[in-house]
Amino acid sequence: MEKIKATARELLIARGASGLSLREVAREMDQTSSALYRYFPTRDDLLTALILDAYNDLGATAEAAAATVDTEDTAQRWRVTCHAIRRWALDRPAEYALIFGSPVPQYSAPQDTIAAASRVTLVLGTILSDHFASRPRTTSHDPRLEAALEWEALEPFLPGVPREIAVRGILAWSNVFGFLSFELFGHFVGSVRDADVVFDMLLDNLATMVELSDS
Repeated sequence: MEKIKATARELLIARGASGLSLREVAREMDQTSSALYRYFPTRDDLLTALILDAYNDLGATAEAAAATVDTEDTAQRWRVTCHAIRRWALDRPAEYALIFGSPVPQYSAPQDTIAAASRVTLVLGTILSDHFASRPRTTSHDPRLEAALEWEALEPFLPGVPREIAVRGILAWSNVFGFLSFELFGHFVGSVRDADVVFDMLLDNLATMVELSDS
């Protein structure tokens, strides 16, 4: 199974997820398609395995990075974790594209990918939760927020985080991954010369927005 997935990852790099098929993987391995079916009955089963691996590897990377910094230093945990996420994306662009790029035609991810997909989000949410657990904050209530977000789904990721900050946290999360998508898919060509500097500036601005930093 690992050899099949490794071959499929090589094909992702060369051709993208939309062109992936068990027939192509079998040809690369000098096997018949039927030899692969007992491991992955369909292309979708193989895609799901690759997606689970990518999400879990990214989640483990974020968890390991966050664990290198003292729990109380939430601003530094934020920066270190986001840098680790970016490094993972730059090192594994095909897998990043698989989970954060365009949907694969005629593929619908099953429910069992949700837990793996949530790991990296949980790391960033935990940083915010830890920050506000030791720094109580009162915030004005904005009635628009009640209808704007799926609070029942979000609150397990952001326990104790004021709702105004929770919204900013979602904006920060989407800004980080939006930056990575622009960087990996070539949208900064002609406008950004040093992406390292710009990414650091983004993290500083987002840390201020979610009140991890006073600057």
